[in-house]
Amino acid sequence: MDVIEIKDLSPYFQQLTGLLQDCVDDAASIGFLPPLSRVDAEAYWQDVAQALGEHRKLWIACEGEQLLGTVQLALCGKENGAHRAEIEKLMVNTNARGRGAGKALMLAAEAYCQQIARHLLVLDTREGDVASSLYRTLGYTEAGRIPQFALSATGELDATVYFYKLLSH
Repeated sequence: MDVIEIKDLSPYFQQLTGLLQDCVDDAASIGFLPPLSRVDAEAYWQDVAQALGEHRKLWIACEGEQLLGTVQLALCGKENGAHRAEIEKLMVNTNARGRGAGKALMLAAEAYCQQIARHLLVLDTREGDVASSLYRTLGYTEAGRIPQFALSATGELDATVYFYKLLSH
């Protein structure tokens, strides 16, 4: 499995669109509700493509030509936040789960943060999501939860859990 930073989404655009739809349709709490239309998924990735640069990074995990997953990193642009970044939109294709893609993507984002002297990482995830166990395994600490944070596909309001990790610097 290869994990690479992507600066141009165009070669992967259709696979990224399908990945987003796959994850949302599997009830991932990543800002969308199922069913996610192809038009809306494409619009999301077009926005991401325009945002990539100094403050937003994106990695993909691939096996050959097959996209397994992706993660984004939002680098704080505030003067007093030059030491921190936020992990966003970790997505792994439902057919590729359990094969290490999520972990590999997280480790790539962390390694990048180490290189650029960002030593505080934060993220949030829906309470009870399977990603929580991955974050804990990787050394993330639960900071707290906010009730009724996100609307779920079932119409319920789910809590979100915030995690952080201090990287050595």
